[in-house]
Amino acid sequence: MSRPGIRAAGNVLNLKPELWDSHFLRACRGEATKRTPVWLMRQAGRYMQHYRGIRSGRSFLDLCKDPALASEVTLYAREWLDVDAAIIFSDILVVLEALGLPLTFATGDGPVLGKPIRDGAAVVALRDPLTAAKDLGYVHEAIRRTVTGLPADIPLIGFCGAPYTLAAYAIEGGSSRQFAHTKTFMYRDGGAWNALLARITAALIPYLNAQIAAGTSCVQVFDSWVGHLTRADFIEFVQPHLRTLVAGITPGVPVILFGTETSHLSDLIAACGADVIGVDTTTDLSATWERCGGPTRIAVQGNLDPCLLLGPRERLLKAADVVLAAAGGRPGHIFNLGHGVLKETDPEQAKALVQHVHARTTR
Repeated sequence: MSRPGIRAAGNVLNLKPELWDSHFLRACRGEATKRTPVWLMRQAGRYMQHYRGIRSGRSFLDLCKDPALASEVTLYAREWLDVDAAIIFSDILVVLEALGLPLTFATGDGPVLGKPIRDGAAVVALRDPLTAAKDLGYVHEAIRRTVTGLPADIPLIGFCGAPYTLAAYAIEGGSSRQFAHTKTFMYRDGGAWNALLARITAALIPYLNAQIAAGTSCVQVFDSWVGHLTRADFIEFVQPHLRTLVAGITPGVPVILFGTETSHLSDLIAACGADVIGVDTTTDLSATWERCGGPTRIAVQGNLDPCLLLGPRERLLKAADVVLAAAGGRPGHIFNLGHGVLKETDPEQAKALVQHVHARTTR
């Protein structure tokens, strides 16, 4: 399956001129911008006092499932940082919960998924993908509320987890370092593996398309764990499902594919149909851009180390200049971190970073 990318499809969503010509969407299309657009992964989160106040007395999932509050934290972070795009507040794992896996967030331990999937019978027992996607309507309502509160030239990004990363969470029952259960499942029962990723993908496509229908004008797919695979394993076990996912997304909407520790996979990930390739901290931005086809083929996003936000301001801003130098002022660069903002970050550091990138790149 193939899908016309944002460069070929044009303004099929009939976005208003201010939005279509926004810094962020122009960069997604590889077009020249008056400044380099910047947004930060996890820009609404625990590092912000406003978020902590909203979250007080509520669980993380309760906040995700409250459209009014999810919209509020999304809008506040975008405005306070003055970034060039907002990203809806949610979590990649809500899809797995909708598919029937009990989900909790344990303090200090991260997500825990009850009933981890360890065999083909557990795959068959998952809920119907279309029903699961419909049960995520609270995310779509948060999107509708958010777009009404954004400036006319600020896009809203929707997102989901990638099929492999969600499958790894489902099989491990949470986070992992070695992914032993995941790889054992993958190697021993290819039929059940493909059935699991197909089921997840079948839920993600309508979920993302409903996000777009609700008002997002770009989507990012997070493949947080795929960097643990070899190229051969990615090609055999992951790439067909990631291609299917991207091909099913509404044409003309830019798709960002982002993974961590994926320098050895970046060209394969880009070949799945990405309009923008997200570059993590450990990956060379310029070399990756060229490996994936260069500015004439694809846009690139990244890739400042989020830990630099914890250090001296001078070092932070010099490091930002290094990222900008790697992009070389070429059209199609979106400045971002190589991963999400850490909870220990001083918000003033994040704001200073955004201001610096804007000032350095205004053309």
